[in-house]
Amino acid sequence: MRYKETELKGLIIIEVVPFQDHRGKFYRVYCKNELKNIGYNKELMQINQSLTNKKGIIRGMHFQYPPKAETKIIKCLKGSIFDVVIDLRNRSSTFLHWHSEILSAENMKMLYIPEGFAHGFQSLEDNSELLYFHTEFYSPDYESGIRYDDPKIGIKWPLEIDDISERDRSFNLIDNDFKGLTI
Repeated sequence: MRYKETELKGLIIIEVVPFQDHRGKFYRVYCKNELKNIGYNKELMQINQSLTNKKGIIRGMHFQYPPKAETKIIKCLKGSIFDVVIDLRNRSSTFLHWHSEILSAENMKMLYIPEGFAHGFQSLEDNSELLYFHTEFYSPDYESGIRYDDPKIGIKWPLEIDDISERDRSFNLIDNDFKGLTI
């Protein structure tokens, strides 16, 4: 695995380096020892998988408040997505800045998202499938989100929005009272 830092401190692109021969490919998706190189020292609590049927669908922008904040690793297994994270750490110099990355089955990139970020994506192809590694259990009492179209964030989605859940659409816009997350 190779690691590439982004402009948002702690958000890291993981480039998978496969072993390849005439039989196909083999590559490691998760290795706690290797991830220690980027400061990862948590236990995995959940591994989730999602399938998004149509291109243009948006899921997000989700996060959990402390003490249930979580680190995530995102991998695209099939298709491709425009993956987006927003820095919600109130002490960060990039507070409320966002970063996007194309994750696809073809490029095999993964995204390491530390605690204190909201996460979401737009599917770029029909039947895009993701694998999510979480360091915290899903905790509905601590769950929240940022609206995908919040003008204070200004995410530039690459495709026309085909669909978004009522829940994701109902997240509040950020106002001056939003203090972010203390991590």
